[in-house]
Amino acid sequence: MARRDIEFDAEGVVLRGWFYEAEGADGRAPTVVMAHGFSAVKEMYLDSFAEVFAAAGLNALVFDNRNFGASDGEPRQEIDPWAQVRDYRHAITYATTRDDVDATRIGIWGSSYSGGHVLVVGAIDRRVKAVVAQVPLVSGSANIGELVRADFRAGFREMFDADRVARFAGDPPAMVPVVAEDPLAPSALPTPDSWTWFTETGKLRAPSWRNEVTLRTVEMLGEYEPGGYLPRISPTPLLMVVAREDHLTPSHLAIDAFESAREPKKLVILPGGHFDAYVDGFDQASAPARDWFVEHLGA
Repeated sequence: MARRDIEFDAEGVVLRGWFYEAEGADGRAPTVVMAHGFSAVKEMYLDSFAEVFAAAGLNALVFDNRNFGASDGEPRQEIDPWAQVRDYRHAITYATTRDDVDATRIGIWGSSYSGGHVLVVGAIDRRVKAVVAQVPLVSGSANIGELVRADFRAGFREMFDADRVARFAGDPPAMVPVVAEDPLAPSALPTPDSWTWFTETGKLRAPSWRNEVTLRTVEMLGEYEPGGYLPRISPTPLLMVVAREDHLTPSHLAIDAFESAREPKKLVILPGGHFDAYVDGFDQASAPARDWFVEHLGA
């Protein structure tokens, strides 16, 4: 399978990734634009999804989010969800300039945090002709309400405010672990399955992954409400893939939000938890996405 390293300009920041050529394509082919979720880098199983799409006759453009992995950007390890939304749009623009891409047949795929991003991009960018959101974040405030004990939240607010003062004074940003072995210890993703998946996948596949994000990343997570864009995605076709036992981006939040989307839309519910979509349940997660793109983009 042909895979090439790529890089492109995102208004002054160079983003890097891979381009998978559609198998059997003669000329310009439909293309799926993809990036990973919260703090993850492309080596953490995005290659597996891209290979499935390419085998079905779809180009796949995979990139690392700014400030992470192979991409440039400062401050390192900071996730601004709106910057990542804009970078999806930069990636779409780059794709349309390639002579092996059919600019009229662009799809977007996202998972977890980027599963929220594709809801926004699908609603505001009409170059997109199909959307797949896997185990998506639909509400930052509701998600934090589920994951962070109420008596811990005031402490986080004090930390956010102190970090603002320190940054204003020129200090480097405060950092917080992405995951911690103790789910009650401070971390951005305080669930046991997050600790297991990130630490094991990092060692196995992605030595560039770092177990830290800026503290402001967590504050911006709580401010982000991508589910509000769901009613505006139509008439672009939307597939939402939800894991029944998802406790990180709780399945009931995604299913409730899905009801606000208009047709054409489809909901697939997978067995297992949030991270099973990448590993044990990979075939069950990737096949519906592949079929959705083939149906609505052609291949």
